Amino acid sequence: MTDTQTQGPARDFIGYGARPPFVTWPNGAKVAINLVLVYEEGSEYSWLEDGRNDNWGEYNLSASPNLRDLGTETHFEYGSRAGVWRLARLFDRYRISVTVSACAVALHCNPEVAAWMKDRGHDLLGHGLRWTDYPGMSREEEGRQLREAIDLYREVLGVHPPGWNCRSFPSVNTRDLIIESGGFLYYSDPCNDDIPYFVKHDGGELLVVPYSKTLNDSRYLMAPGYGNPRDFAEDCRCAIDYLIDEAGEAGGKMLTIAVHARWSGQPNRASGVKEVIEHVARSRGQAVFMRREDIARHWLANHALFRKGA
Repeated sequence: MTDTQTQGPARDFIGYGARPPFVTWPNGAKVAINLVLVYEEGSEYSWLEDGRNDNWGEYNLSASPNLRDLGTETHFEYGSRAGVWRLARLFDRYRISVTVSACAVALHCNPEVAAWMKDRGHDLLGHGLRWTDYPGMSREEEGRQLREAIDLYREVLGVHPPGWNCRSFPSVNTRDLIIESGGFLYYSDPCNDDIPYFVKHDGGELLVVPYSKTLNDSRYLMAPGYGNPRDFAEDCRCAIDYLIDEAGEAGGKMLTIAVHARWSGQPNRASGVKEVIEHVARSRGQAVFMRREDIARHWLANHALFRKGA
């Protein structure tokens, strides 16, 4: 193996073990749901920018033509022109707060999305300068892109991103670069737990607020995956209800549900997101939507008070 295949964070198969902290969320909620709106439009691979096409349009293609792929390009444009606003209207209608996992260039391409985020108080999850792959990228280039992304977020939103989550997979350098950069409240590339945790480093500790790709609308493009919006909504309902049921013996948990502007912004799939929101409303406060930044701040303020589980 090469050095780049073996370096990076050590693996941890234990975590909290059989007795995790018995978590309580604000107002006695049993499940903190972080609804993530993923916004990547304009930052994806394209022939004009990169001499290659992205393969995550409406069809996840294993190969793309060696020329401009207008089908994929215009599908991404649907997300920024129409899909993001359909979801924005839905979130506004139900007055729920979401986390926007946005690439810096995507927000720069559509400042009105950034304005909506600021006006409604939705928080940012840093998602890269552009929606590009990090594994295999040099440490120097990844660090340069991280710094450029932070500067661009400050320009379009006026804030340093409180957290970070790469396209699909981080590199072996990503966590160290987040620590070295400073200014981050939490890190969200790992998908290895149901509640936040800390990792130690030479300068102290880094809070990890785990992500999840389980309840993610990318599964409309995968097999096996979601055949229709009812599949998505039912999958989310099952997870929410199970976590509510087990909270008495295992404590509260967090749940990440991620939807993309170009996919769940389509009217048929938006209906599935609407069903999930209404299901949470019927839980009578047992499940609540929380911004990712608020989950991180709640953990930092209260984690020492959580007793060990049974």
